[in-house]
Amino acid sequence: MQTAKLQVKNLSANYSIVIGSNILAQIPKRIKTLCPNAKKIALVVDKNVPKKFKNKLLYILKKYDIYLFEYSVNEKFKSFDNVNKLVEKCLFNNFNRSDILISFGGGILGDFSAFSASIIKRGINFINVPTTLLSQVDSSIGGKTGVNSKLGKNLIGTFYQPKLVVSDVDLLKSLPQRELVCGYAEILKHSLILKNNFFEWLQKYSHQMLVDRNLNILQQAIIRSCKVKMHFINKDVYEKNIRMMLNFGHTFAHAIELQSNYSKKINHGEAVIMGMMMAARLSYLKKICSLHTLTQLKNIYKLNNLKYDIKKKFKEREYKEIIKHMVKDKKNNDNKINLILLKNIGQTTLPNAYKISLMEMKKNFNKII
Repeated sequence: MQTAKLQVKNLSANYSIVIGSNILAQIPKRIKTLCPNAKKIALVVDKNVPKKFKNKLLYILKKYDIYLFEYSVNEKFKSFDNVNKLVEKCLFNNFNRSDILISFGGGILGDFSAFSASIIKRGINFINVPTTLLSQVDSSIGGKTGVNSKLGKNLIGTFYQPKLVVSDVDLLKSLPQRELVCGYAEILKHSLILKNNFFEWLQKYSHQMLVDRNLNILQQAIIRSCKVKMHFINKDVYEKNIRMMLNFGHTFAHAIELQSNYSKKINHGEAVIMGMMMAARLSYLKKICSLHTLTQLKNIYKLNNLKYDIKKKFKEREYKEIIKHMVKDKKNNDNKINLILLKNIGQTTLPNAYKISLMEMKKNFNKII
């Protein structure tokens, strides 16, 4: 497997995404080039990362003063209080702008770590080493940081670009199957929002990703997903317009996660799987997409055993609460719900082109679940 290197380059960012097998050892050399004056590293680690990988990273970074911060991570962990504790510890140990904060975990830890790095002395160097498929294909790219509010997901945050992203596919070998599917949800989303034959490729290779765990196929899927995301973020860094198309299915998904109180009952990818199907069904109901397009999506769900029936997860009385959460979505700019809907495989509606009132969503909700 050859190591791939993608370059994110726009008005606010210029950094590499390195994707390959057994590439953690490259990090010190890249740090020396990117952060030549660094002396201290805050290594923020998810406790679920296998110890052999954590120990390897500690060993290869031994020339630096390492401050290790390990966390048991879930969505509830992603709070402003926990950020404050980490920031205060870094300040106590006199971290300065030439030093580095490295995130070694999934998307939740990456969001948390990037936000922390962005506010320590108005910004220290940040390097992301994503360890899950979800984080390697999505959250590690684009500079979004954030923590959750009691009122919703990622409502507190900044835009802050990493110095480097290193995605080692060897880390995916130990990933629980549920987490692999979680990442696949975002890969599938990327195949739906841009015309580039990615959806057809997924129809052919999904089994090799999800069942065989073929690392070469996984690397190709990560590269393709990163390229789709880069297409949007390079045109719209601060999510003012077309970058919102990356949120296909997510207005529903974030509301579902909030209603489940960010419990283990539903993870982010599972919520996205539900949300994309709900968005597609609403698209068909409103005659934005054809029955053929909806059927294509249903078929790939069936082929990969993707579960999308929210009736098995929530009581009917909770549906109204899910709709209320949607009104608070950060993409909304008035009192209506701003949705990205599906027109064809590889094409969605534009941001702000389709908005739905609270009453209309209540009227249609049972028809799309």
